[in-house]
Amino acid sequence: MSIMTSLARLAGLGRPAQGVPEEDPAAPVDEQRSARIVPPAPEALRESVVAALRTVHDPEIPVNIYDLGLIYRIEMAENGDVGIDMTLTAPACPVAGAMPKMVEEAVSGVPGVGAVRVELVWDPPWTQDKMTDEARLQLGMM
Repeated sequence: MSIMTSLARLAGLGRPAQGVPEEDPAAPVDEQRSARIVPPAPEALRESVVAALRTVHDPEIPVNIYDLGLIYRIEMAENGDVGIDMTLTAPACPVAGAMPKMVEEAVSGVPGVGAVRVELVWDPPWTQDKMTDEARLQLGMM
């Protein structure tokens, strides 16, 4: 039934064409006619979150925080909410107050992500062993 026909019927005008069954308002909506937001697959969403994390840099080190090994945990909920545990290279890092907010803003911009919670953790302490080979190469450590 077209939208115009539905509106006319709602207003009490017209009647169903002979041989055409009336739609049951309690019946499930035809999926082809409904607009649905399909969340990205968990793997794709995780990849997008990691890509967003790679856009965040420690201002003192010319390497992104993901490759530096500052991200300890990324937890993805089915509804798109993301929980992140991260650390810093040192507790006295001058960006300690700003870095979690930078991470939250970067990840919040990923399509399909809901609420973002960033926790700053200190255990285990960060070491250079947590860096990727790309980060080591970029810093001249390889």
